[in-house]
Amino acid sequence: VQLQASGGGLVQAGGSLRLSCVASGRTFRSAVMGWFRQAPGKEREFVAAISSSGGMRHYVDSVKGRFTISRDNAKNTVFLQMNTLKPEDTAVYYCAAGRSIVGLTTKQLDYWGQGTQVTVSS
Repeated sequence: VQLQASGGGLVQAGGSLRLSCVASGRTFRSAVMGWFRQAPGKEREFVAAISSSGGMRHYVDSVKGRFTISRDNAKNTVFLQMNTLKPEDTAVYYCAAGRSIVGLTTKQLDYWGQGTQVTVSS
């Protein structure tokens, strides 16, 4: 499985961005998908995950109420809608595929995508 993320950019604080991650391969529909981020000098951290059907979602506390993860299984794509962005959201964002939401939160996953840079100016 290959994961291709896009949608990053430069935005002012309070603005919005929508990240997309397109997956190749037939396993997308059965995979739990997630987003991670890594700021300069920091470890990569879990941001959000969504179950294979889209019925379950989980977020890190710092983005709850601002970010929404969703997926379109017909298009093999997972999204991350980011609203009310803050400078501390600045990071490289990565999509990932795994087998469980709990597993993703602890970085037990099968595939990483390449990152897309998100920069939030104050």
